[in-house]
Parts: sequence; structure tokens; C-alpha cells
Amino acid sequence: MTPFEIPPWDDNAEPQGVRLQKVMAAAGVASRRVSEQLIEAGRVEVNGQVVIELGRRIDPVNDQVSVDGVAVQLDPAKRYVMLNKPIGIVSSLADQYGRPDLQRYTEQYEERLFNVGRLDAETSGLLILTNDGDLAHVLAHPSFGVLKTYIAKVDGRVSPQTVSKLTNGIDLEDGPISADKARLLDVDRETSIVELTLHSGRNRIVRRMLHEVGHPVTELVRRSFGPLNLGTLKAGGLRDLTKVEVGLLLTLSRDAIDEVGPPAAGSEESDGSPQSVEETEE
Repeated sequence: MTPFEIPPWDDNAEPQGVRLQKVMAAAGVASRRVSEQLIEAGRVEVNGQVVIELGRRIDPVNDQVSVDGVAVQLDPAKRYVMLNKPIGIVSSLADQYGRPDLQRYTEQYEERLFNVGRLDAETSGLLILTNDGDLAHVLAHPSFGVLKTYIAKVDGRVSPQTVSKLTNGIDLEDGPISADKARLLDVDRETSIVELTLHSGRNRIVRRMLHEVGHPVTELVRRSFGPLNLGTLKAGGLRDLTKVEVGLLLTLSRDAIDEVGPPAAGSEESDGSPQSVEETEE
């Protein structure tokens, strides 16, 4: 022990950790005073346990905080961005064939962002860009079954019977598959608009399902990913997720890990990028 180290039994040693209300205020939950009120009201949990003591100290790096059941992001270095990927953009940060890729979007940020999962070049819609490898790994990993919703324009008039077939299950070359939800949005003489919600991460699964029931896709857009919705974000548009949206994603991630367990070790690249987890395209 050096002369400047304080032994753990020293009564004058500084308390370990940071006061919970200070951490909450720094995370943008509320002012320190309002955070104290939330704690006293029993609305705050640390590592799954309700905390009502204002003197509680936590480790912002390792402890998990939630308010009203919604997780709080404590690391200010993490960034979460929504992109409405346009048609013609490859879901890669450096396409080996020189095609337009995601680098034109990620280079706008100081952080080294990567995409969560993929959309093929001819599919547009919601794509998440982040530098949070742990969260991205859960969102992209097939075992966690995060729901995604797509709107497809297809050839032909889709019947109610066909919609039922999509939810009841069909057989593809790589096994049976069923949509979690399916509904017909519009029909005209030559085309139909179908909404599909599913959790499968199989390659080009939406296009293959609709082709199998006799209605090839001509246009496809992903409208939602987990709790996120594309809203009015225009093609090629970017925006940071709100604190509420980040909280919902973190809550989904934590709940999935509690239910399924952590992803298998060794399935992520060493830099935290989840690209090796889900190389599928919808």
C-alpha cells in the first residue's frame, strides 16, 4: 500500500459510487429535486429493486436504473440514431463493390456508428445506427425475436384467405414460417398493399413469403423495429432517438435477456459491431 492509499476500513474514506438522484439528473431523467421525488415515490429501481432512500449510491457503469419500469441510459457516450434507408443503399459501412453504402450517413457523426441488422438494397425503411454493441447484439440476434413490421406492395389481388395463410404458416425451402400478424391494407385491380409483422431474421423472408403465396413484392419498406416507428422521417433522413425511445429499447433488451439469457459468447466481432450476428436481409 502506498502512503496515499486509503484503507477500506478508514472512517474518513469517501463513500463509494454516485448518488442516485445525481446520476438520474445527469442522464436527463429530470432535475435532481424531481429525481428525489421519483425515488421517494417508489418509482425508481436499481438492478430490479425499488429504491426509496435518497442516500443510495450507485455505480453508473455497472448498475441498471429504471423509472416506472422503463430503463434509463446512463452512458452519455452511447448514441442511437434512426435512419430511413432509401432504396439503392447497401446495408454495409464499406461495400466491397463500391456501391452506395451507409458510410455517407455514419460519417456525419463523431462516434463510430454501425447498423443493427440489414435491409437489402431494394428495401427502404427503418434502420438503427448505434455505437452500443451490447444493445445492438440483442436487437439483431435471432434468438431474441424482436418484432419488425413491413409494408409491401405486391402484384395481384391478395385475398383474405391468403392473409390467413401467411399467419397460419407456409413452407419454404428452409423450413416453415408464419407471420406474427398480417393484414390487407389496400387492393386495386392489379396490386395490393400488405402489412406483415414478424420476428424472424431469415434472409429476405418477407419477399420469399409473399412470393410463395403468389404475390411477388414490387416495393417494400420497414415501418417499425421493436418499439420504434418510422413516423414521418423522410427517405435518407436521420434523427437521434429520444430518451423515451432509447429507454424502451433498453427495456426490451433487458427483458429479453432476463427471459432468454445473454447471447452466446463469440458471436460478436471484437469491436462490438453486431454485423456477424444477423447478416440477413429482409
